Amino acid sequence: MSYLNTKPLIYGFEQGMMKDSVELTFDYPAKIAAALLNDEIDIGLIPVAVIPEMKEYHIIGNHCISSENEVASVCLFSEVLLNDIETVLLDYQSRTSVKLAQILMKEYWKISPVIKNGDEDFRTAIKGKTAAVVIGDRALEQRKISTYQYDLGSAWKEYTNLPFVFAAWVSNKELPESFIKAFDNVNAFGLDNLQKVIAQNPYEAYDLLTYYTNNIKFTLRDDKRKAINLFLDKLNDQ
Repeated sequence: MSYLNTKPLIYGFEQGMMKDSVELTFDYPAKIAAALLNDEIDIGLIPVAVIPEMKEYHIIGNHCISSENEVASVCLFSEVLLNDIETVLLDYQSRTSVKLAQILMKEYWKISPVIKNGDEDFRTAIKGKTAAVVIGDRALEQRKISTYQYDLGSAWKEYTNLPFVFAAWVSNKELPESFIKAFDNVNAFGLDNLQKVIAQNPYEAYDLLTYYTNNIKFTLRDDKRKAINLFLDKLNDQ
């Protein structure tokens, strides 16, 4: 994915690690997921909401994009309080985040606004009683604009007492264990070199060290696998 939250995981690849066995391609999450579904790529860091659509899937390695409290870059933004929101626009770039938002609105926040899909300029429509789910780098920028921000990572944690996994490395075919181990080691390399990652990706809208240490959590633990299963169960109930 072409978001800042992925930079630590792909840093090693960008430095040439596994260059003889991995070719990188970048796009926003929904397009990466479509490429994996269409067998155009073998592995994708994809929104977990896509998993049920796959004929065959394997969550590989021990790294992911997750939060354990505030995620900062996946929020519902508004100029009014939750109960005054009448319309919510959904970010077109990720399916997991918008599905999470819909679950939280229905089950946790207990609000029922009109839901609409956002287009490329949907952030400009966040005004009055129209709110929007915004993800990724644009969400970090939107934090400086909107009066109210409702963090989806925090809300999920308050609702379920579990972390939330936004994206995981998923393959559409079985891969050799030796490849997966090497792949996982490349992921870890970036996390061991966060200052270099930050230096390579200067960003003024938000402090990246805070983002990579307090907001985004990269280790796929057992409680996060449990959270994935709970989220997918809730998707089935929608």
